[in-house]
Amino acid sequence: MKAATPLSVVVISRNEGAELRRTVENLEDTLPAGGEIVVVDDGSTDGSAAHLARRRGRVKLKRAQNLGVARARNWGARVSRGAVVVFADAHIRLASLWWRPLLEILEDPKVGGAAPAVTHLKPTTYRGYGLRLTGPDLDAKWLTRRSIDPFPVPILPGCCLAMRREVFEATGGWDEGMLLRGGVDNEGCVRFWLFGYDLVIAPEVVVRHLFRPKSPYPIGWGPYLHNRLRLAFAHLSPNRLGKVVSALRHYEAFGEALVLLVDGNISAHRPDMMKRRVRSDDWFFERFGMKW
Repeated sequence: MKAATPLSVVVISRNEGAELRRTVENLEDTLPAGGEIVVVDDGSTDGSAAHLARRRGRVKLKRAQNLGVARARNWGARVSRGAVVVFADAHIRLASLWWRPLLEILEDPKVGGAAPAVTHLKPTTYRGYGLRLTGPDLDAKWLTRRSIDPFPVPILPGCCLAMRREVFEATGGWDEGMLLRGGVDNEGCVRFWLFGYDLVIAPEVVVRHLFRPKSPYPIGWGPYLHNRLRLAFAHLSPNRLGKVVSALRHYEAFGEALVLLVDGNISAHRPDMMKRRVRSDDWFFERFGMKW
């Protein structure tokens, strides 16, 4: 995939303060010629996106209201024009030519997504190289570096994740049944693997990411648990699904999450996911040594 390939970065933002400006400026400085930045401001109340409304050129502002991460990403991708779409958080920094190794990885038609290693925004030696699901509570843990060359991981970090537009369209993008934020990347990556696409880390590229102690807007435990349950009910075998329910049911918000799940389209969604997948969840868990 040549450097001239049109590249779109879709940035999802909500109450990001000055971080949004800094992220957009960084992307402007590092994107190749012909690239564009689509910022979806999903109901900010802090005025952080106001300066973008006056911008011209390759930065485009789209305003929404409480779409949540999955739906905001999908909308941003659909109004963008790049052959490759990079989904990005609004609090990251990247070095020059960060996109080149990602595009090279995506030249392989078997690869559905590529992402860099992740470190903290402030200088540190720590790096995370993708993630894995640690147990039936569907919590995720950062992985260490496995190779100097690109290597597959079960879950790519969504703070900077690139995919070809054809893959976005073939998979349906991000699951719009996921609420607000939390677990969106986990579900998407599990689904991409089950649909037959590989996910790969480019270890030579590092994205600096701001890890916050709490969300810049309120989110209850109900939506968080709902998203974990939706992943399980959509993609996991009955035995593994039962383990997830047992692991999550002690949370006070479990009942709320279950109601949210039933009120959604999960009864139709699960059969559709099972019909479309070409790999089983047993294959996926065995592939990455996730034994539970």
